[in-house]
Amino acid sequence: MKINIQKITPFEADGIIYHADTCLPLIDAVKRKKVKFKALARYTYPGDRLTDDTLGLNSIGYWDANEQQDWGLDWHRNEGIEIHFLESGSMPYAQEKKELELQPNDLTITRPWEAHKVGNPDIGVGKFYWVILDLGVRRPHQNWVWPDWIILAPEDLMRLTTILRQNEDVRLRSDRRVRDCFQRIGRAVDTDKSGSNSSRIRLLVNYLLILLLDLLESENVELREELTDSSRSVKLFLNELEKNLAEAWTIEKMAESAGVGLTRFTFHCKQLTNLTPMRYLMMRRLKMSKQMLLENKDLSVAEVAFSCGFSTSQYYSTVFKKQEKCTPIEYRQKHEILI
Repeated sequence: MKINIQKITPFEADGIIYHADTCLPLIDAVKRKKVKFKALARYTYPGDRLTDDTLGLNSIGYWDANEQQDWGLDWHRNEGIEIHFLESGSMPYAQEKKELELQPNDLTITRPWEAHKVGNPDIGVGKFYWVILDLGVRRPHQNWVWPDWIILAPEDLMRLTTILRQNEDVRLRSDRRVRDCFQRIGRAVDTDKSGSNSSRIRLLVNYLLILLLDLLESENVELREELTDSSRSVKLFLNELEKNLAEAWTIEKMAESAGVGLTRFTFHCKQLTNLTPMRYLMMRRLKMSKQMLLENKDLSVAEVAFSCGFSTSQYYSTVFKKQEKCTPIEYRQKHEILI
């Protein structure tokens, strides 16, 4: 197994940087001969190297576990859309807030901004395929750009893109055609020698997308246009902001991380929170600081202030007193008495 040390542009969400998954637990399992693994990949993904004939395809392959496993892939995000297929066995799988037990012929779709994990914590037994395509997006409102070798008719590709962007369905029940397509993908990956199967792989990925469109059309998926609105990207940013409050945020940096313009970011923030971006940031920092004051008695006020992103302890104390009508030390003492 080869691991390329090239770096891919990470996905930064709300101050948190999500690197493309390097599948280290999987690599370790392969070294321990716990699982059979075969993939073609680029960047940080494990596997034999993909050639430039399939640019936009970042990883394609499978693993085959015929004994109980002791590893899983924890929460991560990919830089592209990922299509998974479980041929046999069963597998715990989670995506955003949905936890599933995948069964044979289950197909799952992960959008670029969706966190997911495989295993809970172990993956179980089964044969599991995947295809990861980079569409040049990191946020829900951004327009998808498919690799130039995707040759679906423009109307079909637009329909597929619209359905994938405007619904949050995680799992589809596939059919024999999908199963056969992934099996053929597996054989193409197995026999590829330095790009010798690039044409075959391109055709199979195109065929897979046609089958995926057929499945989605047959499901009568409910489309929700609001899922592609820039407000959703801002909401995702705000939901996870507290995970990196110590960042030296400015309005400009927040808007850039959310992937929208400054005016649009400010507008959506006010709509979603009834607060300006910087006021919302300050309130989240104050909330975190109050928790730290009570749960970390050994930390000084200055240490709490810096941990929560305040530039100075003096400024923190001034803001805190204005909001809570007492100093941080008084707040801590008051709650110690109550306890």
